Amino acid sequence: MKPSITHNSNDNQFETTIDGHTGFISYQDQGDTIVYDHTIVPPELGGQGIGSALVKHALNYARSEGKKVIPECSFVASYIQKHPDYQDLVK
Repeated sequence: MKPSITHNSNDNQFETTIDGHTGFISYQDQGDTIVYDHTIVPPELGGQGIGSALVKHALNYARSEGKKVIPECSFVASYIQKHPDYQDLVK
């Protein structure tokens, strides 16, 4: 099941809510760069690929906006290492 991910620009995060539990990836927009600083997935949603789906969505957003990425979150950095097609985004 692919989660429905929304961009909550007021809170600077991409988020998905499933069965009342919200997972999100937060960011800091720094003009031509976007810093992904936290990926949070509640234990109730763990093991379903939610974190990876959030990171993929966030990286695709950065690419579509022409922004470079600073992966401060270790989960984001690990995802980029495992998916070389995103390494060109890293600042």
